[in-house]
Amino acid sequence: MKTVITGGAGFIGSHLTEYLLARGDQVTVLDNLSTGSLANLESSRDHPGFTFVEGDILDRQLVREVISGQDRVFHLAAAVGVHLIVDHPLESLRTNIHGTEAVLDACLEAGASLLLASTSEIYGKNASDALTEEADRILGSALKSRWTYAAAKGIDEAFAHAYWREFGLEVAIIRLFNTVGPRQTGRYGMVVPNLVGQALRGQPLTVFGDGLQTRCFSYVTDVVPTLVRIAEEPKAYGQAFNLGGMTEISILDLAKRTVELLDSPSEITLVPYDVAYGEGYEDMRRRVPDNTRSGELVGFKPTTTVDEIILKVAESLSAPVPVT
Repeated sequence: MKTVITGGAGFIGSHLTEYLLARGDQVTVLDNLSTGSLANLESSRDHPGFTFVEGDILDRQLVREVISGQDRVFHLAAAVGVHLIVDHPLESLRTNIHGTEAVLDACLEAGASLLLASTSEIYGKNASDALTEEADRILGSALKSRWTYAAAKGIDEAFAHAYWREFGLEVAIIRLFNTVGPRQTGRYGMVVPNLVGQALRGQPLTVFGDGLQTRCFSYVTDVVPTLVRIAEEPKAYGQAFNLGGMTEISILDLAKRTVELLDSPSEITLVPYDVAYGEGYEDMRRRVPDNTRSGELVGFKPTTTVDEIILKVAESLSAPVPVT
């Protein structure tokens, strides 16, 4: 199988690259290295089935050339992380909308199937228990970058669905809920590596807001095989699938558990949102997935616990960084 992974030098993309190479795929990674890193691909770079192309998904001609002759595409490239989205909203909009359109067009031209990675952010402020794929999207002001990101990812999904409906493109959509694991960086506001890193260094753990906002965390090795199973299931075409953890936990409790598990001397500090992200920032109080659809179709059932996630992330952050 000839596979392209956009954003393959990123956290999830690099794990997917390893998984597909181990299955015998020929894998081409397209990444502009803006948030990804060649260090993430260290174990894959010498594999005979691996090719790396440095480039941007906004480069339509390059995207066409990379996808031409390929069997399938996993589209993971996107503007990610709260800090990037808040600080560079125009870049985020262009990457997430125009970049996805370029990938869709190239897949259609090449006759390649597509798995589009979306996000739980599209549900916005909907705090239902639990969110199904048909749940209403409740967004704040279009002038706030947090919600323009959610809107852009929703447009990505609408584009993908329209290409399936009007052109017959074989495309499925997955919505990721706080996937974590080794190689994820806290640089862009990712909460688990941030808290774990602070605990390992003995620094105060910074929890934004009152810390009572809740999330469900899933481990990358639970998610990656499911991406492939959904991509290979024709019944998935034209549909969206939630992929998230099973345990709801507040960020404050996550911080407390991190301190306990790592036997850290760190204290926990509450930081107002306007200090962390600027005036007017809004957050979701709750985000809980209903994984029924993905469970019924491909048997998705995450097994890694929150405690295991914390310990695995701590182990990865303590490991030596590969020299490239």
